[in-house]
Amino acid sequence: MKFLKFPIPLFCISFMMFSLSSCEQEKEATDDTDALNAWFDEEYEEYLQMSPLQLTAQGRKDHYSEIDDMSESAEKEKLDWLKASVEEMNEKFSYDQINHEAQLSWNLWEYQYEQAKTAWEFRNSGYMFNQMTGMHTNLPNMLINYHKVDSLEDMEALISRYAELGRAMNQLLERAKVQTAAGYKPPKFAYEYVITQSENLISGQPFDSSEMDAPLWSDAISKIDKLQEEELINAEQAEELKEKAKQTLIDSFQPAYQNLVVWLNEELPTLEETPTGLSRHHDGEAFYNFKLNQATTTNLTASAIHEIGLKEVERIQAEMLAIKEQVGFEGDLKEFFKFVNTDPQFFYPNTDEGRQAYLDESSAFLDTISQKLPDYFGILPKAELVVKRVEPFREQDGAPQHYSQGTPDGSRPGTYYVHLSDMTAMPKTTMEGVAYHEGIPGHHMQISIQQELQEIPKFRTQFFFNAYVEGWALYSEALAKEMGQYKNPYYDFGRLVNEIWRAIRLVTDTGLHSKGWTEAQAIAYFKDNSSIADGAIQAEVRRYMVMPGQATGYKIGMLKIQELRSKAESELGDKFDIKKFHDLVLGQGALPLNLLEEEVDLWISKSLGSE
Repeated sequence: MKFLKFPIPLFCISFMMFSLSSCEQEKEATDDTDALNAWFDEEYEEYLQMSPLQLTAQGRKDHYSEIDDMSESAEKEKLDWLKASVEEMNEKFSYDQINHEAQLSWNLWEYQYEQAKTAWEFRNSGYMFNQMTGMHTNLPNMLINYHKVDSLEDMEALISRYAELGRAMNQLLERAKVQTAAGYKPPKFAYEYVITQSENLISGQPFDSSEMDAPLWSDAISKIDKLQEEELINAEQAEELKEKAKQTLIDSFQPAYQNLVVWLNEELPTLEETPTGLSRHHDGEAFYNFKLNQATTTNLTASAIHEIGLKEVERIQAEMLAIKEQVGFEGDLKEFFKFVNTDPQFFYPNTDEGRQAYLDESSAFLDTISQKLPDYFGILPKAELVVKRVEPFREQDGAPQHYSQGTPDGSRPGTYYVHLSDMTAMPKTTMEGVAYHEGIPGHHMQISIQQELQEIPKFRTQFFFNAYVEGWALYSEALAKEMGQYKNPYYDFGRLVNEIWRAIRLVTDTGLHSKGWTEAQAIAYFKDNSSIADGAIQAEVRRYMVMPGQATGYKIGMLKIQELRSKAESELGDKFDIKKFHDLVLGQGALPLNLLEEEVDLWISKSLGSE
């Protein structure tokens, strides 16, 4: 959506001496809108300056030698800043004197504060270290993949960040101890994974005498050698940088991770072998309700989400049966699941050649669908997309693929990451749908378009709402079928496997955290209702146990987008334009589902009014 400025129409002039005309009111609203948008950009810039990591993620080099303050007091300072900012917005501007687009920005600015305020109340609820989202792997990953080295100064900044990373990890460890004291301990498997991941980061040179290099040291050598090859530094400077990097890693990075591993090992005997979800914690119900609201941007209850999941599983299985009949398989659906899940024709070899073939075919699917985008979208992304294997230090057998966004200026492309350590957990059948989900027209397209938007305040180009972002990506999997993809019926079956996977999430996530299910119960439900590989099922269920609610956003978001599209098609009839609908959904950035619905309703109303 664009902010349009219009000259004052001539008919307004004759009324100027008598009253404030509607035209003047529109001009006043435009003036207030411009002032508010400028204020948003100023505020967002101030907020960004509090996070060196977010600046780096956006491709900027402000505070390039620093890492965020990870302490509780720093989190409170940001919350206080947001509170003061919202108060200032209400004092300086009038909601009624700005245009609709600015009102949307206003609502979003307030929404982020309300979410942060509630999150603060639950700051000691949750698991600081887990196998999915722990900063113990996220921080090294950012330094390796996001900290770009183009000069001597950039490399010196990276070395300073090695020391900063040690400080940040110590702060996070202290917060984990507070969570533990409050009674929030994760399942035992979570810390077992974290211990392995952490030890992988401090194994190899320069931390021991083994032949391999530790991940950060390998990255440092590579970046320094590149500077020397490009003649940006000389041989002497290269050696000095390597020595400084080595010493900083040994003095600051290694001790922090050693402290973490020692504490995690001390905690292991106190953790439950077969825990249930959040229901076992003293404030588990309230915390889970917050996580569901955060993940779905709705007020749906756990019970309601559970029922939606059960109905969707039943509906999708009916479509699966149709494909089973299409390919002529004799046997029931469970037998078909077993066939698709075990027959060698549906898997690449568990070799480097097989892994490369998976990456190559995924890239080919993305290239093909990219050629069809202009028929379904008016707004297209400019950013490049690459398909890569996850780095060895954080790779997990059967873990889900994921997307890492590029920079707004395109200097770092978006990346579709794939876990390929165990090819028996990566069937060909689901590969096509996942590529569309993570890449095009899914995450890469949506997030890139959002970052490239010019006519909205900058903060909205970086907003993330789980149900919108993941809902769009799941909607994209189904949209790809409309676009003529999934030529292989087994791959179309894989699309349904991906979709039922997300429906099962509604059942298992709520089962674990609201109905007292054990890990074994959730795994059993998964196995009974899908053809997903055993390794992937266990990884998924364990993901839900440490990331409560997050997995519910996918299906809830998809269903809402499909509902809004169906409503628009029904009410607009011949006036419905799929390109305009998609541009509306993508052209304003991520939105909570209730605000997205308001925007679609307004678009329908305006479209009907133009008849």
